[in-house]
Amino acid sequence: MKACDLVIQNVTGLHARPAREFVNVAKQFKAKIQVQHGEKKVNAKSLISILALGVRSGGTIRVEADGVDEMEAMVALETAVSSGLGENHHHQEPSSNGQPQPAPAPAPVVAATADNLIVGLPAAPGIAIGPIFQLTKQTVAVRQTFAGAEAEKATLAAALTTAQQQLVALRDQMAAQAADEAAIFDVHRDILDDPELEEMVRAAIDNKQSAAQAWQSSVEARAKIMAGLDDPLLAARAADLRDVGERVLRILAGDEATGASLPDHPIILIAHDLSPSDTAALDKDKVLGICTAAGGPTAHAAIIARALGLPAVVSAGEKVLKLAAETAVILNGHSGTLTRNPDEATLTAARAAQEQEQAQRKAAVAAAADPAITQDGQRVEVVANIGNVADAQQAYAAGAEGVGLLRTEFLFMERDEAPSEEEQFAVYRDIAQALHNQPVIVRTLDIGGDKPLPYINVPHEENPFLGERGIRLCLNRPDLLRQQLRAILRAASHGTLRIMFPMVADLGEWHAAKQMVQEVQAEIGGETAVSLGIMIEIPAAALMADAFAPEVDFFSIGTNDLTQYTLAMDRMHPTLAKQADGLHPAILRLIHTTAEAAHRAGKWVGVCGELGADPQALPILLGLGVDELSVNVPALATVKAQIRGLQLADARTLAQQALQCRTAAEVRALKI
Repeated sequence: MKACDLVIQNVTGLHARPAREFVNVAKQFKAKIQVQHGEKKVNAKSLISILALGVRSGGTIRVEADGVDEMEAMVALETAVSSGLGENHHHQEPSSNGQPQPAPAPAPVVAATADNLIVGLPAAPGIAIGPIFQLTKQTVAVRQTFAGAEAEKATLAAALTTAQQQLVALRDQMAAQAADEAAIFDVHRDILDDPELEEMVRAAIDNKQSAAQAWQSSVEARAKIMAGLDDPLLAARAADLRDVGERVLRILAGDEATGASLPDHPIILIAHDLSPSDTAALDKDKVLGICTAAGGPTAHAAIIARALGLPAVVSAGEKVLKLAAETAVILNGHSGTLTRNPDEATLTAARAAQEQEQAQRKAAVAAAADPAITQDGQRVEVVANIGNVADAQQAYAAGAEGVGLLRTEFLFMERDEAPSEEEQFAVYRDIAQALHNQPVIVRTLDIGGDKPLPYINVPHEENPFLGERGIRLCLNRPDLLRQQLRAILRAASHGTLRIMFPMVADLGEWHAAKQMVQEVQAEIGGETAVSLGIMIEIPAAALMADAFAPEVDFFSIGTNDLTQYTLAMDRMHPTLAKQADGLHPAILRLIHTTAEAAHRAGKWVGVCGELGADPQALPILLGLGVDELSVNVPALATVKAQIRGLQLADARTLAQQALQCRTAAEVRALKI
C-alpha cells in the first residue's frame, strides 16, 4: 500500500469540478484508493463521498492506494492536485467571505420605506422590474409496491439511462449559451454513476424497497450529510444531488416534463429555491429575474443565472413566498434586495438605473461589432468557433466577423446513423444565412481518437489518436466524405462557405481531398467558388507548410492538437495538462514556420485553437504573423478589445523574444 498527504490549494477547496477531476483520475486505476480528511475516510472513486468530506482551501487529505498500480495512481493524483485539478486558469477568486466578488452596482435603488424592502443576498447582477409569479413544484409520487429485486433494479437502470440522456441534452443546450457552466451537468452525470450511491440503492432494493423508495432514501441520506457541511460552498452541492435525485424520481413516476409552466407575460420568478436544472430551463423571454427564499450565491443555480444574464437575489427568507401573485416589485441583483409595491419615485430611480445598465450593454455590443485594429493600424479578423445554428446566430450577434471553425461533428454524434445529405445541406445553409454572407469555414468530419461514432466501424486501435481519424478516416470511407462535400457545396450558394480538411499530414491526402471536391463540384454543376484549406495540427504539416502553401487557399492552425502531437502529451491528461502548454517554444516555432510559408505564397493563416483567446498568447500570435483568430463566442469582445490596445511592432518584438525562450514558463514570463 502507498500513502501520501496532499494539500488542496484550490481557492474554493474540493468543490464540484475539482472533486470531479480528482475522482476521474482515481477511476483510471485498478487499485483501491481511499481519501481521509479528519475522521472521515471515503472511496476516492465516489464523487458524492469526496464532496461530503468538505475539504476547504488549504486542507490536507491523506490518500491511500492499494493494488497492482498503486504507485502510478499515487503519482497521478499527486500531480493532479499540484496542478490545480483543472482550475489553473481563468478561475474567479472568491471574496474574503467565500462569495463571488459582486459586479459594480449602478446607482443604488432605495426603497421608499423599510416596510416594503426585503433583503437577501446578491447572486446575479442586474435590475428587473415587473410582477411576481411564484413557482410551486408538485411532489413526486413515489411508488411503494415492490415488484421483486431484479425487476426493480432493471427499472432503476432504465431510469438512470434516460436521466443520462436528458442531462446530455441539457448540457448541450447550456453549452450554446455558456460553455463553462455547462460542465455543471457533467457533474450531475457523474453523480448518477457514483459507485457508492449505486451500492446503497441496490442494497435498499435487496431489502425489499421499490426502485423509487430506494433511490429517494439513498439520495436524501447523502444530501443531508452534504448539506450539513460547515463550508457553505460545499454544502450548496446538496442541491445538485437533490436535483439529480428528483430527475430520476420523476422518470420513475412517469413524469418527465421539464421546464416551469409560466404566465404568458414577463414576470419575476419567486421560489423557495431553484435547482440547476430548473434555472437552465427557464425561458428568458418570460423571466426577467429570480428571487428565492433559500439558496446561496455560490449554488449552481446562481452560477447559471449569472451565465444567462438573469438578475437574481437568493436567501431572501420565507416572507417572499407570502407575497400576493402579480405584486409589482423591483429586484436588484447588485444589492440583493426586492422592493414590493414601489412608489413612483423609487420606480423612476430604478428605471433610470436599468436604462444606464442597458446603455452600457448596448455600448459593449456596439464595440464588439467594430473591427479589431491595432494602434498602429493592423487589422486582425476575429471570428468564432461554433458547433450549430444557434452558435452561428449568437456569434453574429456578438460581433464575430465570420466563423473560423464550424465543427460538423455535432450533426453526426448522439445518433444511430449518419445524417442524410439533405439534413446536412439544410444545416449548412442555415448557418451560412445566419452569418449574413460572412465567411464560414466548414471543417469536414473530424472523428476518431476521442470522438468515435457507433455507426462507423473502426477496428480497435491501441492508440486511436495515432490511428484512423480526421481526413484519413474519411478518405478511407469516400462515400461519407463525398456526401458531406455535396451538402457543403450545395449550401455554398446561400452564403460564403469555405472547406477545411482536418488532420492532413502529407500532400497525398490533400491532393485526394481536393480531387474529390472537384469531382463533386462537377457532379452537382455548382458554379460557386469555394476556398479550400487545411488545418495545421500535425507537426509534419507545419514543417511542410512551404510545400502546401502554393496549393491551398489558407491555413488554420489547430493549436490544441498541434500541442499534444508536438509534445506527445494528451492535453486532457490529468497529470500532463499543465505541461501541454501551447506557448511552448516548439509550438511557437511551428506556428512561425507556417505563417512565414503562407505569407511567402500570398496566403493567410488563422488560429482556431484555445490559444487564440489566451491573453498572454494573443500578442505573440500576432507577432508571429497570424492574420485571423477564431475563438469561442463569449471571448469575441475581449479578444477584440485586447487587439485594439496593442502595437503590432511591440507584438513582433515580443514574438521574437518568445522564439528564443527554452520553456513555456519562460515565454509566459515575458512582458509586452
